[in-house]
Amino acid sequence: MSFADDATVFVVDDDDQMRAAMQRLLKSVGLRAEAFASPLEFLRRKLPDGPSCLILDVRLPGMSGLDVQRKLTETGLQIPVIFITGHGDIPMTVKAMKSGAVEFLTKPFRDQDLLDAIQQALRRENEIRQQQQEIQELRGRYQTLTAREREVMGLLASGMLTKQIASRLGVSEITAQVHRGQVMRKMDANSPAELGRMAEKLKLPAAN
Repeated sequence: MSFADDATVFVVDDDDQMRAAMQRLLKSVGLRAEAFASPLEFLRRKLPDGPSCLILDVRLPGMSGLDVQRKLTETGLQIPVIFITGHGDIPMTVKAMKSGAVEFLTKPFRDQDLLDAIQQALRRENEIRQQQQEIQELRGRYQTLTAREREVMGLLASGMLTKQIASRLGVSEITAQVHRGQVMRKMDANSPAELGRMAEKLKLPAAN
């Protein structure tokens, strides 16, 4: 089993023995762990830039685990959550999973089940980070386009041919071809279809 070397696993559980046991387990597989007895302690902690995930007890003093999950979502913090509980029920599980939880484990659970869930959570977090980095790079490329080139990109992404774009913009086909070439080069796209996928990722409005 391989884990990210710089990953941090946060544990929020009001049971002292449970927190200590999970910290020992995580340390034994080379994972850095930080434990908190209450949700407020964790929410005051600034999350690191590196990969991380959260092991969260459902029933906590002052604020439930589901409330913590909702608060994280509201503040735009995307950290994969693994719920643990001694009082699990079907509706609670469904609600947690619908809100994006990676796993829902009922105490007592096997160490391996928790480690598997952590690995899945860190894998998901890595995918999210890669997607965010890709979008950031696409935004950077998009910023290099002129206003006319952005217009041409929107038309290309909607499936228009160069001849149709020229007619739509009231320019010659050669001029439209030049704009098309600039857009493809600056966006590093190999085809209009790829350009269309980029436009979707950037959430650009569809050309009318």
